[in-house]
Amino acid sequence: MTSYQNISVIGAGAWGTALANATARAGRDVVLYARQATIATTIRTTRENPRLPGIKLDADVGVTDDLAGAAKADAILLVVPAQNLRSAAIDLAPHLAKGTPVIVCAKGIEHGSHKFMTEIVAATIPDAKPAILSGPSFASDVARGLPTAVTLAARDETLAASLVHALGSATFRPYHTTDVRGVEIGGAAKNVLAIAAGIVVGKQLGASALAALTTRGFAELMRFGRGLGARAETISGLSGLGDLLLTCSSPQSRNFSLGIALGRGALPSPGKLAEGQFTAPVLVELAEAKDIDMPVANAVAAILGGALTVNEAIEALMTRPFKAEG
Repeated sequence: MTSYQNISVIGAGAWGTALANATARAGRDVVLYARQATIATTIRTTRENPRLPGIKLDADVGVTDDLAGAAKADAILLVVPAQNLRSAAIDLAPHLAKGTPVIVCAKGIEHGSHKFMTEIVAATIPDAKPAILSGPSFASDVARGLPTAVTLAARDETLAASLVHALGSATFRPYHTTDVRGVEIGGAAKNVLAIAAGIVVGKQLGASALAALTTRGFAELMRFGRGLGARAETISGLSGLGDLLLTCSSPQSRNFSLGIALGRGALPSPGKLAEGQFTAPVLVELAEAKDIDMPVANAVAAILGGALTVNEAIEALMTRPFKAEG
């Protein structure tokens, strides 16, 4: 089993920094790459990322703004927002050795192309070995070393298992699977459903409504996943149900916070990326193409697109024809 001792994290945001700490705790030699030299210098000198205030970067993590140097690793964690993944992969491609695993750590579907994350890596870095890491995890928890479990998927089971052993530690526990699409679907769809959950909280509709929304949202997630070839056990696992429960229950989630703002009739916080905003219309289009019923996701997309007000969307959901549960 390959050890993957040298691992580079491409993307020095909060999540990238957290994963750099987690990987260092696993005993690996870690380099954190920041695209801007000023950010790299700040993190290197203060050992703290302004996006994770109060949390120190592990002493064994190196910091660089040299992409070519960072690419000389046994494996890559590609930790950039989903809508920036293609450009980051294109920049990385010329510097990677053939066969290098590239583990995507973004949750979403590319706007316009409808491509999932590993599909983008396969298209832009054809000699790489794509993988995906996803699951119920907040950057601050992982950075501090609080217990966290996630899912890592690669089409080759030996590769997936090797990467799990490279990244896993006493506080960060990845489970491996070959169901790449299932893991990607869970990470993308839960962002949209979290916006809906936030709207319920922002509108002060009560705990019963939030439980109902989360449950029916999971039913949509399962239908969508099965319709696109995912395994039921993946959708009901950490990267599906687990991530949905976390994201639909905490203001640390940007998507949940966006929903709260919408429910209160307020504007979203400026400068905060909520990936569900980009994913919602794509999710709806993919569901329609497969004739998959997703009323909650449709409502979120309609609200974000200005086709329905929050009140109109709630009324439409509550007045749908009665049916058997399923």
